[in-house]
Amino acid sequence: MTVDDPGTPARTYESASAGDAEEDGGSGGGTGTGAGAGPGAEASPNGADPAEAADPPDADPADPDGEEDPSALRIEELILGSERQYTPFQAARAAGVSMELASRFWRAMGFADVGQARALTEADVLALRRLAGLVEAGLLSETMAVQVARSTGQTTARLADWQIDSFLEGLTEPPEPGMTRNEVTYPLVQLLLPELEEFLVYVWRRQLAAATGRVVQAQDDEEMVDRRQAIGFADLVGFTRLTRRLEDDELGELVEAFETTSADLVAAHGGRLIKALGDEILYVADDAGTAAEIGLRLIETMANDETMPELRVGIAFGTMTTRMGDVFGNTVNLASRLTSIAPKDTVLVDGAVRAELTASGDAPESEKESEDLSGFRFALQPLYQRPVRGLGVVEPWLLRRR
Repeated sequence: MTVDDPGTPARTYESASAGDAEEDGGSGGGTGTGAGAGPGAEASPNGADPAEAADPPDADPADPDGEEDPSALRIEELILGSERQYTPFQAARAAGVSMELASRFWRAMGFADVGQARALTEADVLALRRLAGLVEAGLLSETMAVQVARSTGQTTARLADWQIDSFLEGLTEPPEPGMTRNEVTYPLVQLLLPELEEFLVYVWRRQLAAATGRVVQAQDDEEMVDRRQAIGFADLVGFTRLTRRLEDDELGELVEAFETTSADLVAAHGGRLIKALGDEILYVADDAGTAAEIGLRLIETMANDETMPELRVGIAFGTMTTRMGDVFGNTVNLASRLTSIAPKDTVLVDGAVRAELTASGDAPESEKESEDLSGFRFALQPLYQRPVRGLGVVEPWLLRRR
């Protein structure tokens, strides 16, 4: 999709940007869509419309050497919904925001400075205007708006890379000799884009509803930010050796299988996958019983897969701080340390997890042979106390299924 008259908006602030851009440092960018002069537009010194005074540029700054692949630009326009026509300064002026704020938003989303290249579109202007409008309306502080840009950028960047690496690259292999990848990519993107966009919005709304429900159920603001939860790490044993033995493709398939299987197990049993780091995953659960069940099922599932190396899991329970979808704090560190000392194919938990399991009736207070232990889900065996770097002396417990 192209803009009916791409020349006019691009020239609107050309004369004003020449001097002002030097004051702003000439770097950064904006995000959003919308054309024409925004609230930040200024009249030229003689009162004339800047669009009338501006001279069209001799060359497109976005392509100073004329070496841009036309087919690549065509695909970019298809995905973005409009063509390049704004410099960062022009986009900021059109959106009615300062270059400083526009640059902060742009960098927070994970994009490099583009200097004064005409690299931005009407979509960039509108998004910048919307985000800045939330700040002006008092719905978001400027800091929160930047965090929104950063969290969204980081999440969608990984999603986009995964989609390209996982299926789009394979689908765009030229089916016939002599065809280029770009010739195949354009019609494919044209078909996939609206469907993927609709699905992305649907999943986001589902996740937003679930996250909102957790916040609403929190007792107070302190509980919402610093929550008592169970945190679990699962780590593949001997992964470093595997990286030296396996080919890159084989290693990639193993990591993908581990992440996919783990994510499905965590979600199916009521946990939430926080992140996957190749040979390690981090998950949280609202209660210790759920976290323990997930840990044991991870061990059991991986043990039944001959292609997978052994696994070890560490679980701790306590207060942790959440920021931008990640978790931090001593409880998280303890779970990580328990994982590092766990024997292969075992789950180690801390004393707080044990206390939660016994309080909920999932595990017995003791393992006396005279007692009937058939009604419990889990068994706990104390191990020797040991010093854990940065956390002092801890007493790990070996978790098993009853």
